[in-house]
Amino acid sequence: MDHNGSSAQYPYPYPYHPPPPGNPPPPNYQYPPPNLDPHPSYNHQPYPYPYPPSYGYPPPSAYPAPATSYPSHPPPDAYPSAPPPPPPTSETPPNSTTPFTPLEYQHHYPPNHHQSPQFSNPHLQHQSSFQHGSSASYYYPHLPAISTHGGSSFPGHGRHESCPPLGTGSSTHQDNLCDTPSSNSSYSPYPPLDDMLSNVHLNDHEARPSAPASPASSLIPALPGSPSLSHQTSSMGYYRQEAGFYGYPNDSFSSHYEGAYLGHVDSFGSASPYATASPSAHVHSPSFDGSPQGTSLQIVPFGTKGSLRVLLLHGNLDIWVYDAQKLPNMDMFHKRLGDMLNKFPANLSNKIEGQVSDKITSDPYVSISVGRAVLGRTYVLSNSENPIWCQHFYVPVAHHAAEVHFVVKDSDVVGSQLIGAVSIPVEQIYSGSKIEGIYPILNSSRKPCKPGAMLRISIQYIPMERLSIYHHGVGAGPDYQGVPGTYFPLRKGGRVTLYQDAHVPDGFLPNLNLDNGMSYVHGQCWRDIFDAIRQAKRLVYITGWSVWHKVRLIRDAACPFDSSLGELLRSKSQEGVRVLLLVWDDPTSRSILGYRTDGIMATHDEETRRFFKHSSVQVLLCPRIAGKKHSWVKQREVETIYTHHQKTVIVDTDAGYNRRKIMAFVGGLDLCDGRYDTPHHPLFRTLETVHKDDYHNPTFTGSVSGCPREPWHDLHSRIDGPAAYDVLTNFEERWFKAAKPRGLKKLKTSYDDALLRIDRIPDIVAASDAPCVGENDPETWHVQIFRSIDSNSVRGFPKDPKDATPKNLMCGKNVLIDMSIHTAYVKAIRAAQHFIYIENQYFIGSSYNWSSYKDLGANNLIPMEIALKIADKIKAHERFAAYIVIPMWPEGVPTGAATQRILFWQHKTMQMMYETISKALVEAGLEDAFSPTDYLNFFCLGNREAINPNDSAGLSSPHAANSPQVYFSLSTSALDYWNHSRRFMIYVHSKGMIVDDEYVILGSANINQRSMEGSRDTEIAMGAYQPQHTWARKQRTPLGQIHGYRMSLWAEHLATVEDCFTQPEGLDCVRRVRSMAELNWKQFLDDEVTEMRGHLMKYPVEVERSGKVKPLPGCETFPDVGGNIVGSFIAIQENLTI
Repeated sequence: MDHNGSSAQYPYPYPYHPPPPGNPPPPNYQYPPPNLDPHPSYNHQPYPYPYPPSYGYPPPSAYPAPATSYPSHPPPDAYPSAPPPPPPTSETPPNSTTPFTPLEYQHHYPPNHHQSPQFSNPHLQHQSSFQHGSSASYYYPHLPAISTHGGSSFPGHGRHESCPPLGTGSSTHQDNLCDTPSSNSSYSPYPPLDDMLSNVHLNDHEARPSAPASPASSLIPALPGSPSLSHQTSSMGYYRQEAGFYGYPNDSFSSHYEGAYLGHVDSFGSASPYATASPSAHVHSPSFDGSPQGTSLQIVPFGTKGSLRVLLLHGNLDIWVYDAQKLPNMDMFHKRLGDMLNKFPANLSNKIEGQVSDKITSDPYVSISVGRAVLGRTYVLSNSENPIWCQHFYVPVAHHAAEVHFVVKDSDVVGSQLIGAVSIPVEQIYSGSKIEGIYPILNSSRKPCKPGAMLRISIQYIPMERLSIYHHGVGAGPDYQGVPGTYFPLRKGGRVTLYQDAHVPDGFLPNLNLDNGMSYVHGQCWRDIFDAIRQAKRLVYITGWSVWHKVRLIRDAACPFDSSLGELLRSKSQEGVRVLLLVWDDPTSRSILGYRTDGIMATHDEETRRFFKHSSVQVLLCPRIAGKKHSWVKQREVETIYTHHQKTVIVDTDAGYNRRKIMAFVGGLDLCDGRYDTPHHPLFRTLETVHKDDYHNPTFTGSVSGCPREPWHDLHSRIDGPAAYDVLTNFEERWFKAAKPRGLKKLKTSYDDALLRIDRIPDIVAASDAPCVGENDPETWHVQIFRSIDSNSVRGFPKDPKDATPKNLMCGKNVLIDMSIHTAYVKAIRAAQHFIYIENQYFIGSSYNWSSYKDLGANNLIPMEIALKIADKIKAHERFAAYIVIPMWPEGVPTGAATQRILFWQHKTMQMMYETISKALVEAGLEDAFSPTDYLNFFCLGNREAINPNDSAGLSSPHAANSPQVYFSLSTSALDYWNHSRRFMIYVHSKGMIVDDEYVILGSANINQRSMEGSRDTEIAMGAYQPQHTWARKQRTPLGQIHGYRMSLWAEHLATVEDCFTQPEGLDCVRRVRSMAELNWKQFLDDEVTEMRGHLMKYPVEVERSGKVKPLPGCETFPDVGGNIVGSFIAIQENLTI
């Protein structure tokens, strides 16, 4: 198309329908000139629209200079050594006050091993969105966030798609009870969810919102240099049911979160006589949590001899749970049965008992919690009153807390029983001393649960300043080993291509110059996927939340290929290529005896399966199931609520010399309807062309005549090199598990033989021999694969939870969990030195630090870690900035109960972060010079199209706007919406983060509990960097492919490139981007419809200097569609929307 030619100036960014040339010039929405010397590579290049925009902002030079100047960042030493700290040895003095020094980190890595509308009024459709998230030597506690999927599995919920990891690690410290390294095992930080369904109410059809598509205490002194919160005394406290933790997963998070206190925390004043540490090392305080699966609260007693200081723990906890002694027998039924049998004659008693003559007693385990979050959990030892765990936890913390609680429980088939607890005051470990001893386990009466019942533990707090692994950026030096404590190791010597949106037409975005004379190449995702499938010779493996056979990957008019995905895959299978599809089985989508239901989430799973039924393409519909050992309630909850959310395409490709290798695509794009879009994100102009058979906007129901499509923004990647084989391993592990016959299917042929054994195919290069790019090649990449997944979804995890540690897995109840996505996010945030840029479909977490609803269970560390990173930089008088792009509202109608609840949790997350930053400004004396938004800003995306009177497609679709039929079948308010507003949000479905222009994480995981927990939705992500383009190597901003990727995204969102964009942490850049976003929001709201150039808009909230977040004055609800911007919450707490 002529409009796609490249130019120094941006051509009109969409080749199909340019804006009307005859319109009068709108008010000037043009960005004001920055008044800065142009960077050689980044001249200001606005999109050349045929009329000048307005609403000019003052140039950046007009911003008042800050009262306090920041020193420039000192360059890090070239290739500094930044290994993690080793576990403390037993020789460490318990109360050592030696000044902190950076510790080396010791880690043992695993071996590389839409339908045609009817003529009725359009309505807003209620939709919900669901989201989520190893126990090894490195863990990051954090609750999984909820990710949305293209739909909901409940009535009244529309289509949506959709975690903190804790783990155990090994240590050189060995106790006499720990005979082998295998005794160290990972644990699960997340709470069981068995009773959640009974506590969760989803709106029914009668309550479903439907609207036309038209407007609608006393302070306690703190320790020197540490923050302190008030903590009052009471004789009793309440502990909620066990929930998931960040760092290690309990099998899932529930609305009754283990670690949620409803009362005050107190402590006994006496030290334990059993402690082997020095007398001053421990002040004993018992606390207890409730049953992980019970629905009722348990009363937890606390001492009354004084209050404890609440201190901020930010760093890692090095914990050993060794063993317990003389635990009570909690299986009273079996005990009483045994006592009764003992009254019978010996021979009769033995006959009755049979092989069950062995003593049946407690099945103990220990959960570890800080504040309101569970950090870790040991595995369960069956029938033992003297259990020996010898389990190590190296757990990241970012919590305000008074005590660390070790809660001993007896695991039952349904839930668990509380045995007792041991509490260690944070004040005693705050100096960094190691506390080690044997402590009595106290019950709810504040007495030993049984005479002689003891728990032997050790704990040491290592603050951030001593963790040198975080001090030098993400990929510092040639010896950098990637993110420790993960299932897959760092793979070196690969190639990576980064994508924005499904397609970027040629010449659509500006040329961006990089180092070494390179230019950034804007990838074309779906075209590359199409070509990769077409060129495959051996295999095509696809995983998806949704895969639709009718979707067309190539939509350029000049393209000779016009086949659908289904036709392409069927033709490849006829050529002898092994084509396997692993698609989530929506439980509401069924085809039984000719009766078919499409499913509430509209994933087309049954439709796609039927299309391939008589072909050699094998489609395995994979339900999200819980293990057999889980209760019936939990099994129903998991299969109904949670999903398989991974999105990958794996193919063989040319490796040269007549050999083949594996290549993989990983990211947020499903191969289904509604996903195809370009950086222009049209609303109306392509309804009769590119999107004619691909209309998607779940906000509306009924007739959608004339309503805008929902633009879709996403991120994706291609991996070529050793890490692609890890993506293949993930597919194989999932396929083997899903193909295992169950029930009547055991009589059928298994799918196991469908997988190719690539080690038996001579022309496919093995993983160990995969071609690698040399370390000195400036375009080489190092890549690592991360997952959120549990042993119910993969085959290959150890059967014995004691063997989980070597594979960096965590222990949950009857499940092992890989939570490495959360681990990777926390590691990258902690290592960030300059800025963080996030695009994500959801942003919910760190509920343990909210002002209310602290026990919700959205405990992933990501929001809190970002806030603490900014706070630390403020106190050090260094610049840092975080940019977070989220959707204007979760997909679906904004007035719906589930959507409002998600917005409410999101608002709580925002406010917690801004309040943390505000307090840091006050403590640094900078509250008058800077505001919280000088460091952290939230944005959304939107678009607006002017009407082209010469283009009927621009007026309405699928019927003409002036048609009497349309006029009389639509309300006047609906006509106002599409004919006068001409605006809609761009749905941000991205799941990615860029740190310091040197590290990128992309995948399928949202920032919420659902994606991060590991025992909810299954997720996959990649983390990557170029070793030749890091701050450690360059001693300046690296200008590699990751830098080009971020600049390309900003060019798409802001329709221009400016010099200040190269320094995102700078105050001038933060204020410049914020002013542009405010201008775009003003244009989005304006009464006069004008064509929007940039799409990045200020998220419509106002942030006060105190950190309070509230709606913009006069704009409390979303334009046109309604719904409170800050959300609302009137129902019970539950885990669906976190």
